[in-house]
Amino acid sequence: QVQLGESGGGLVQAGGSLRLSCAASGSTFSNYFMGWFRQAPGKGRDFVARISWSGGRTNYADSVKGRFTISRDNAKNTVYLQMNSLKPEDTAVYYCAGGLTVGLTASTYDYWGQGTQVTVSS
Repeated sequence: QVQLGESGGGLVQAGGSLRLSCAASGSTFSNYFMGWFRQAPGKGRDFVARISWSGGRTNYADSVKGRFTISRDNAKNTVYLQMNSLKPEDTAVYYCAGGLTVGLTASTYDYWGQGTQVTVSS
């Protein structure tokens, strides 16, 4: 079992930056792939980024490629999402998720945080 908790969300102007953090507790964090998803009002939960257990492999949604960076610090049991050049369409609740064997869809992740709101004003 892994417990996840996100922080770092907030209100930012378009073009600004935010750094989300997701702290994990419970089972061995370094065993898990970690991902970030987001959900805008009235929409499904969309893949944003994924990072392998070692941090050596990452994947991004096309919509955030070149603007967002996922990273992890296994010594701190934390995964991060650095978000730059934010756009109003990035507004959503952002969730971190983890699993032993994961893909690019929410259904492949076993553990979820409670989410943190990111609002980008134009």
